[in-house]
Amino acid sequence: MPGMNEDVTREIEQFLYREARLLDERRFHEWLELLTDDVRYWMAGRTNRYPRRSKAIAILDPDRYVEDDMTREDELAIFDETKQTLGQRVARLDTGMAWAEDPPSRSRHLITNIEVEPGDAANEVKVYSNFMVYRSRAETEQDFYVGARRDVLRRVAGAWKIAGRKVTLDQNVLLAKNVSIFF
Repeated sequence: MPGMNEDVTREIEQFLYREARLLDERRFHEWLELLTDDVRYWMAGRTNRYPRRSKAIAILDPDRYVEDDMTREDELAIFDETKQTLGQRVARLDTGMAWAEDPPSRSRHLITNIEVEPGDAANEVKVYSNFMVYRSRAETEQDFYVGARRDVLRRVAGAWKIAGRKVTLDQNVLLAKNVSIFF
């Protein structure tokens, strides 16, 4: 990628792998430290939409056709959080009163297809990646989440931090009983 140093790309990959390990080891307070104070953590699923060329359905209002199946930022999201709300979720886990996490989930975050591009500011990069998260809980609960992430990482005091995360699930219907883990 023009303008993107191989060393920076490797550094970003290692940052994302460390983040995955912190989440899998339930080290949530350390994970929160990887976020900037102004982070936006947003997650949505896919929607079923019909492109203009579709012959499956005729929509009377042509403005209702959409060419892609991505949830828009002004539509309902699964998560739309700040560092404060993420911190409240972590604090709730510390209470032992979070029924969705009692017993705690076991997770495995697999991060792949990492691409790094220059960001909008000199101290930022845009990072695209794919993920699969496996979650198991209690005796029989198992869930898979698959999708893509678009991150903005910002260098703060010499360290990378997540300034924005947009998570798009490939599923448009979640079969899990809850979504109580972090992505």
